[in-house]
Amino acid sequence: MARKAARAVDPAQFRPETHRRARVEIEFDEPTLLGTLFGQFDANLVQVENRLGVYISARGNRIQMEGPEEAVARARDTLKGMYHRLEMGQDLDAGAIESLIAMSSEPTLEGIITGDAGAPPIMIRTRRKTIVPRSATQIEYMRALSKSDVIFALGPAGTGKTYLAVAQAVSQLMTGSVQRLILSRPAVEAGEKLGFLPGDMKDKVDPYLRPLYDALYDCMPPEQVERRLGSGEIEIAPIAFMRGRTLADAFVILDEAQNTTREQMKMFLTRFGQNSRMVICGDPKQVDIPGGDRMSGLADAVQKLEGVEGIAVTRFTTADVVRHPIVGRIVEAYEGTNALTD
Repeated sequence: MARKAARAVDPAQFRPETHRRARVEIEFDEPTLLGTLFGQFDANLVQVENRLGVYISARGNRIQMEGPEEAVARARDTLKGMYHRLEMGQDLDAGAIESLIAMSSEPTLEGIITGDAGAPPIMIRTRRKTIVPRSATQIEYMRALSKSDVIFALGPAGTGKTYLAVAQAVSQLMTGSVQRLILSRPAVEAGEKLGFLPGDMKDKVDPYLRPLYDALYDCMPPEQVERRLGSGEIEIAPIAFMRGRTLADAFVILDEAQNTTREQMKMFLTRFGQNSRMVICGDPKQVDIPGGDRMSGLADAVQKLEGVEGIAVTRFTTADVVRHPIVGRIVEAYEGTNALTD
């Protein structure tokens, strides 16, 4: 098969004296998926080659991989994961492939995608898409989202904390498991004093809640989002609007929770009502409120509540970043810099 995309595989990787070599062949059953699996000019195969340092050749519905033993095993699992996504009707872009490559470092990629033996696939179904996990920690998180009453999701940007929570909330709203979806976050960028901004209160706080809107529109048709916002089935508001309420039959998400004070966090958590679920998302390393970490309600709540029945805590790291690979490298660089200056 002609290869038009450039490869950057180092031949030195294959020297027997340096690495144990392996050669593996896999066969795919559905020929109609192979064009999408390989990508234009084999771009998807080249991406796997360059990232894992293997050589891949394709003949018909058979793919042969050669290179260092561990890298070949990861390439095999990655290609199986790519094919599995296509079988499920999922998109296969460079970001999805990068995530599958990252997941291939886990012991069994197939186990991560399908769950335990005999269990149904781990996924969240919404009106616009079916979402599958892209990292091992997302597996843990998605399980917690479906089982626990209160879930804390901690970690850097790009790990899917808020997006997966919104997707789970939309899924439960669609199935009738909850009657309302409430999304909140602190508007600390303006110090909660928003009077200088133009427009009514909604206009003033909307810029700070934009990421929540984006996730909603990605999971639900725009006309449904607008209709449900108008009817009150979906509510998006700053955390100050939660005071004095009891949130029953609701899926409640608090984003950017590291910027809540201890008093705000306690107030928010005690809004919990019958048949409700709460997800609190935040990055403990990005506290913007006066007083920094010492005043953050997120760290305080996790310290007090971790281990309490019905409460789950999922911790993401830079290895779980599922945006463009450079995002993970940027986060690592900044965290490394902070570590040196602390």
